[in-house]
Amino acid sequence: MRIVALVPGGIGDQILFFPTLDDLKRNYPDAEIDVVTEPRSLGAYRICKSVSNVLKFDFKDRNSLTEWVDLIGNIRDREYDIAICAGQRPFVGMALWLSGVSVRASYQGGGNLFLTNSVPLKTEQPVAAMYHDLLKGLGISTPCPELTINVPKSDIEWAEKEQQRLGIKDSGYVLIYGGVSLLASVKTSIQTYPVQSWRQVIQNLQQRQPDLPIVVLVQTPEDEQVVRSLQEAFPNLKVTTPPDIGKTAAIVAAANLLLCTDSAPMYLAVAVQTYTIALFGATDPKKLVPSSDRVIAIKSPTGKLSDIAPQTVLERVWSG
Repeated sequence: MRIVALVPGGIGDQILFFPTLDDLKRNYPDAEIDVVTEPRSLGAYRICKSVSNVLKFDFKDRNSLTEWVDLIGNIRDREYDIAICAGQRPFVGMALWLSGVSVRASYQGGGNLFLTNSVPLKTEQPVAAMYHDLLKGLGISTPCPELTINVPKSDIEWAEKEQQRLGIKDSGYVLIYGGVSLLASVKTSIQTYPVQSWRQVIQNLQQRQPDLPIVVLVQTPEDEQVVRSLQEAFPNLKVTTPPDIGKTAAIVAAANLLLCTDSAPMYLAVAVQTYTIALFGATDPKKLVPSSDRVIAIKSPTGKLSDIAPQTVLERVWSG
């Protein structure tokens, strides 16, 4: 049997879809499961144990007729028996129908004409559970499993060498990931946690735990300028730049604590059960992170990340 899942969205969306893929594999252990996702999200499947192949298609783009024809041809050539789609896009449903997939499951709404099985879209529940509901269209009604990932051994070995390079192999460390939040000084249109707030957090951590290293996780080249400014203020600050999501997961897994905004490293931390304090703006954290004593979500009282006081973050750090 061959199954394909169409999963639009970024890295975080893919990771939240992993429980659905894992349960799909448990119910169809001999099936080959493929995923179609956006180019920006292909790397997520380095740490997913249930997927055989990953195909790219830019769902958010204004695709040409040629691109749609290519997608239909790729799906038809692979002769899938089942397709599930984590979205409500009429053209995707039509593409699956034209490609000859026998069982086509997605949410009720636009494109139902081309589906064989549809399920209600319950957006009030956690996103992972919402995705998992798609399996009800295949007659699978088990509870949504916990989020897990599969970190390659080579990535774990890379992380161990990186800890040695940074001189933190035996000391443990606090990992900070601000994502776009570290770009507050240059991208004011994006909801950010200000650099000066991170400075206050780092200063307090170093004062109270001077022997515990602090490591800043860098994911994009745009972070580097602001990270350099943090290093000027804190010469002992460490910086790590993992080249892919598997190595990022390994670095996150080895940390004593992750301080972060809503981001892919947050989902990785949930999966590997690293103690995490995550900052949220307008997003409801209950939709994205589980209720757990290892995950503390701090939601802005105003919906703006910049309005979370550093003292609020520090109170949660030291109370844990």
